[in-house]
Amino acid sequence: MTAEHTRLVEALRELRAGAGLSLAALAERTPYSKSSWERYLNGKSLPPRQAVRELCRLANEPDGRLLALWEIAESHWSGRAEAPALAPPTDESPRTHPQEPPPPAGTGRRRLGGSRLLVLLASAYTVIVGGVAVLLFLLLPDSEAQEAEPLPAAVPFSLAPQCHGAACEGRDPMLLICGIGPDTLASYRTATGAYIELRHSKKCGASWARTWGTEIGDRLDVTAGGPTYGARIRNKDDAATFVYTKMAEVRPGSTVRACFQPASADGERECVEARVSPSPR
Repeated sequence: MTAEHTRLVEALRELRAGAGLSLAALAERTPYSKSSWERYLNGKSLPPRQAVRELCRLANEPDGRLLALWEIAESHWSGRAEAPALAPPTDESPRTHPQEPPPPAGTGRRRLGGSRLLVLLASAYTVIVGGVAVLLFLLLPDSEAQEAEPLPAAVPFSLAPQCHGAACEGRDPMLLICGIGPDTLASYRTATGAYIELRHSKKCGASWARTWGTEIGDRLDVTAGGPTYGARIRNKDDAATFVYTKMAEVRPGSTVRACFQPASADGERECVEARVSPSPR
């Protein structure tokens, strides 16, 4: 999965869990099957735009933020985000050529023979190319048949974290699969209306902060007694979705602190902190 797809999957799973909707309930109340929802929420396939809207409807959640997430994920999934610019159109307007003088006497037969030879060569080339195309068509796998085959049943929450402790320091929580099923240590709404949360993954032994409902230019920082990692709202896409910091290694009993700095010059810095619970003996 791309980082954008992982963000979407995390948001969908949080929304589903908050609404208390099972896969069977989703299948009964939407046009999509239980197996389809399992693939969407496991990150095995990108959900249709309408499926995202249906989940928001059932959870009584405005769909603007999740649809913006879907747009970003779909652009990377389909390759549109990295599509090269199209070449400028060529000028296909007819061009006039100067009239050629008539051929000398006695050359007509030779030119006719050359034309016949070109026709024969062109025909042979067409047959060869056509044969190669048919052979490739027969040898290549049928993509539609592959898509029609039933996918193997996936185990929910089967994506394992890719780092732990110091190995997660300063790294992306979504790319390293630490953002699936984390704990929320603290939630806070700022004076500007933005939300910030402190997140913690026990499996990764690391914490990070995320924010949404922001404005372009806002900044979020997180620290756990070591380096500080920040994230800035750079554009309207960032402002329409979650933006999160890199991870900081956190041991049980440590304190994590997140601070939000609004873009406005008169905006005050606001902070929230939480303590990671010690591991039970």
